[in-house]
Amino acid sequence: MTVYQWFVYFLIVQLIHGLGTWKLYEKAGKKSWEAFVPVYNSIILMKIINRPAWWTLLLFIPVINLIMFPIIWVETLRSFGRRSTLDTFLGVATLGFYIYYINYTQDVQHIADRSLKPSNATADTVGSLLFAIIVATFVHTYFIQPFTIPTSSLEKSLLVGDFLFVSKYNYGARTPMTAVAAPMVHDTIPVVKTKSYLSWPQLPYFRFPGFEKIKNNDIVVFNWPIDTVYYFRDKSGRHVDKPIDKKSNYVKRCVGIPGDNLEIKDGIIFINGKELILPERAKPQYSYKVAYDNKVAIDFENLIKDLDITDPYGANATMDTIYFSALPFASVEKLKATSGIKSVTRIISKAKDKTIFPHTEDWNNDNMGPIYIPQEGKSVALNLETLPFYSSIITDYEGNKLEIVGNDIYINGKKSTSYTFKQDYFWMMGDNRHNSEDSRYWGYVPENHIVGKPVFIWMSIKGINDGIKNWSIRWDRLFTTVSGDGQPQSYFKWFLGLLALYFVGDYFWKKRKADKK
Repeated sequence: MTVYQWFVYFLIVQLIHGLGTWKLYEKAGKKSWEAFVPVYNSIILMKIINRPAWWTLLLFIPVINLIMFPIIWVETLRSFGRRSTLDTFLGVATLGFYIYYINYTQDVQHIADRSLKPSNATADTVGSLLFAIIVATFVHTYFIQPFTIPTSSLEKSLLVGDFLFVSKYNYGARTPMTAVAAPMVHDTIPVVKTKSYLSWPQLPYFRFPGFEKIKNNDIVVFNWPIDTVYYFRDKSGRHVDKPIDKKSNYVKRCVGIPGDNLEIKDGIIFINGKELILPERAKPQYSYKVAYDNKVAIDFENLIKDLDITDPYGANATMDTIYFSALPFASVEKLKATSGIKSVTRIISKAKDKTIFPHTEDWNNDNMGPIYIPQEGKSVALNLETLPFYSSIITDYEGNKLEIVGNDIYINGKKSTSYTFKQDYFWMMGDNRHNSEDSRYWGYVPENHIVGKPVFIWMSIKGINDGIKNWSIRWDRLFTTVSGDGQPQSYFKWFLGLLALYFVGDYFWKKRKADKK
């Protein structure tokens, strides 16, 4: 929906509210017109139901308002004496339209001083649960979101089985675009594995100001631009067109930012003509062919453990050659120094690969570019040679109609020889260079797909995908930061110390309080 369409939709909702409640406003001593004025009517309604005015804000926060609306319907009914279980059920089941019936057909009286205390333990529990869901949803949406690393594309920096906290406020919290969705789940409801949202209506994109801009080498969580997978791990092949904020969450390293010119030469990334120097914590991995003397006894089992590698063997091992699919540079040096190893050669793709973006060039995953990373407000020349780089941006990401007539390009019916970008774009790649589905295959990540910045690893389980019997905790990764200088340092001991201090202090405080009685 455009901003204009959403505004019209908003006014229609206000009209529906006014038509269904204006008589109740009168019976509460208010003016009937007050039921129709946007925002103001909510403030007045809070007074009628004897609830704080700040509840009005919750009615305008996407997803949270879905929880608040049923609460407001029930509170409205109870403020006019309709407290039965049937009234509550009808109020929620009819999506609030039961209030129309009360408004036009029932002679009810407003209870200005009604008690707000729960009538029983069940009501108290439900109220507390709803409040907890609202708070958790607010934090999850605008501040911190938990995230699990499912693949090895950022291996060494982030491991499969790492549990992260992803900051929404570093790059600026993005408000939900999907207006109707289950709270605190992504695209699928767990267990039942059904879609967790309605595709309509969609809110316009908006992002709050952040504390920092995305920089080269930042690890970023984003919505996978080309995602049409129904469920991230669904093997059925089902597909569905997803809203932006319901596309699968991916995590990669941002190697190209808006305005950069990126090129990959023999697997090495160059930005604006200079090699991109990765931070110390990053350990890029490549595939290697290792030739060895089969007459020399080499303890490969212990050697592989010492190399600290993820996926040791390739499919084409011979009597004197072994292939490693993901070796960091430090492991390569260990291999070279091992007795019996003849040579260690990095495998560099040379063959042309049409699966590589933009799917028209003679490139591959180790050699591609140069590629311009689009920047908001900047223009590029548009012709049949450059169009493959930007066609998805023009149509899918920025909502234009694109036509090609002969050698001419038409955008929204107008002949165009250039295009000006409406938002920033980024280039994301995994450190595990030959085992990462990233921008090399599907291109740019739009700014409106950015979710947040991973900041903290609170738990890490080795073998997370191998069944609970094979799980083991990586204690050295608990409570470590994702970014920063030097190697990661666990703060788990400090956490345990502070937790113990809290319980000791709480014990003596309660004991002292009891002694005074």
